[in-house]
Amino acid sequence: MARRSFIRGTGGYLPERVLTNDDLSALVETSDEWIQERTGIKRRHIAAEGELTSDIATAAARSALEAAGIPVSDVDLIVLATTTPDQTFPATATAVQAKLGMTGGAAFDVQAVCSGFLFALATADSMLKQGLFNTALVIGAETFTRILDWSDRGTCVLFGDGGGAAVLQAEEWDGDKLAGVITHHIRTDGTKSDLLYVDGGVSSTGTIGHVRMEGNRVFRHAVTNISSAIQSIYDETGLTGDDIDWFVPHQANKRILDGVAKKMNIAEEKVIVTVQEHANTSAASIPLALNHAVRSGRAKKGDLILSEAMGGGFSWGASLFRL
Repeated sequence: MARRSFIRGTGGYLPERVLTNDDLSALVETSDEWIQERTGIKRRHIAAEGELTSDIATAAARSALEAAGIPVSDVDLIVLATTTPDQTFPATATAVQAKLGMTGGAAFDVQAVCSGFLFALATADSMLKQGLFNTALVIGAETFTRILDWSDRGTCVLFGDGGGAAVLQAEEWDGDKLAGVITHHIRTDGTKSDLLYVDGGVSSTGTIGHVRMEGNRVFRHAVTNISSAIQSIYDETGLTGDDIDWFVPHQANKRILDGVAKKMNIAEEKVIVTVQEHANTSAASIPLALNHAVRSGRAKKGDLILSEAMGGGFSWGASLFRL
């Protein structure tokens, strides 16, 4: 008998304001056709003035708790993935903890940019399996548009704001090893950080800075690195793309999604795509896509889910779990 963590519910939240590609064409030299052809994005959501990352994360968390039928009093761990915290400190997760009315347990942030949710999931899963906690909120939330240079069409068209969450709960388990949260492969390579970064920081410039990216080079590394992480999962479990019920990738760019799915022999009809509706929401994009798959009725209890992401750092990884 060993402890295993299970996903009990998912949730998501998108800010009310929508910025379409046509809206963006009034800000920079671009067009709806240009953006859709290169990224698949049609629109993105923008946080309202005064709406914080913790507000977005809290809304997503409440949605997930409601879906799980679990009261906040049962939660003893919050792991929040974000690149856009409310403050330098304390951790934005502690603000979520306070807004939820959770007074016990622990809450902290992880930062792996677009890979953040997978890093948070692996962290929470490990801590639950060790018996340190019993019920975790794993959240990805961003106000990413606040670190964009709106004169740079190579980056400002790509990102949006939002939040997604999952409730994990541990239980003693001696059944199928391919149940619950199964495995993770997460990696980083700091030598490539100059390809995708923010040109500001507390100890470097004392400013927030803006996103900078060499898009073509990032694209090439993304397909290679993500495919490698997925292959590691295939090798560990003996599974193939045919065994996966749903592929829930980081929603960065439709071309990257298609490239990875094709390379890893995952059928197109198994790929969950939401990038057109909310663009790249960084750490929030996987839980938002997962929540969409569940709420739309496509992904059902017992389905085997493969997820992947790559972000600045470089950071990347893949996770396998069964709903």
